[in-house]
Amino acid sequence: MELTKKSYLYKQYRNITHNTRLTMLFRRAQKNEKLNFIKEVSLFRNLSERNFKALCKYFKLVSFKRNDVIISKENMARAMYIVIDGSVQVHDQEYIYAALSRKQYFGEYSLIDNDKRSASVTAITDCNLYELSCDSFEKILHDIPEVARAILKELVNRLRDTNILEEKLTQRTLNIQRDKFEIMRQRDNLEEERLELLQLNKTKDKFMTIVAHDLKNPFSTIIGISELLITDFDRYDRDQIKMFLEQIHKYSGSAYSLLDNLLQWARSQTGRLKLKKGLYNIKDIVEETIELLIGVANQKEISIEHDNHSIYMDLDVNMVSTVVRNLISNALKFTPKKGKISITYAEDTDMVHVYIKDTGVGISEEDQTKLFRIDTNPTTIGTGEEKGTGLGLILCGEFVKLHQGTITVNSEEGVGSTFHFTLKK
Repeated sequence: MELTKKSYLYKQYRNITHNTRLTMLFRRAQKNEKLNFIKEVSLFRNLSERNFKALCKYFKLVSFKRNDVIISKENMARAMYIVIDGSVQVHDQEYIYAALSRKQYFGEYSLIDNDKRSASVTAITDCNLYELSCDSFEKILHDIPEVARAILKELVNRLRDTNILEEKLTQRTLNIQRDKFEIMRQRDNLEEERLELLQLNKTKDKFMTIVAHDLKNPFSTIIGISELLITDFDRYDRDQIKMFLEQIHKYSGSAYSLLDNLLQWARSQTGRLKLKKGLYNIKDIVEETIELLIGVANQKEISIEHDNHSIYMDLDVNMVSTVVRNLISNALKFTPKKGKISITYAEDTDMVHVYIKDTGVGISEEDQTKLFRIDTNPTTIGTGEEKGTGLGLILCGEFVKLHQGTITVNSEEGVGSTFHFTLKK
């Protein structure tokens, strides 16, 4: 009887001891699990093992059902949570910022921040969490000062990392902006090149038109007239032969003038035409040009008047002579019989001004804007059926530009035109 009683008591003792050991092991496992969860929180990463263990005591286990609100926006509730199992979502009404699950955490800044919460947190499923209230955290800071230093160190590291990240982002933004500007610059350059090629193509087309048509016509006329003289010379009297010779002379001069302009313009486009300056008198250039063209003026009974005072300056005499010759030739071409041409010149501090005015047919406002562009340059028949290509004015613009000057026109249809060009002293 006594032995049986002792055996029973021994078994009870063993059971109690075993259960106690299991309980201790379970609690130890729980403690280790809590410790592992807390170590996942970056805010505490600088804590020592001893302080981690001390911190564990302040975390308590809380449970929430599906759709329970853990934190409400604008709520002053101050606590941080670590998800043990289940999941939660951070949201602002219908907009979801994030979904958090096992070992993820939220609300850590509420421990050191008194502001109202900027978002709500709701349980998506039934879940268990570790909760650290602000009151418990303040007690930790009071009891374990090393925790405050460790958290401060982590926040400083975060700030440093944020600054580095912002610097990298700023540099990246600058690089992207620079690349964007470079792309835009290249795009603009490509557009400029495209427009330049378009202009060159139009110039080429105009050049070929002049060569193929305008230069061909006078030679066709000359060949036709000379062929008549060769084959039927005896059929014509002296006056008819003289008329034919005058026509040959007229069209030969026209073809030569056009060919000369073409060659000079082509040289100016290739950059091979260079200024060869010397000291010359504007008055002498004008008088020599009038003497060259006086025969045409007399045929149309057009009077030519010009200033009689001298202006000396450094210039390329061939270029300026070409400008003056082309402008006076045009004035003669588009001025009717018994008309008048006047040439005046003046100077100021920096520039010499030359004005060539006629009482001709005038130029429409629309055509005035196209005169110095080869791609749109208009051509008209003169009052004596003279033909031209408009290339002379293009050449005038090129030569005046080389002298750092400008050329403009002021004209009224039926009244006349005034061409004004300047040459830099």
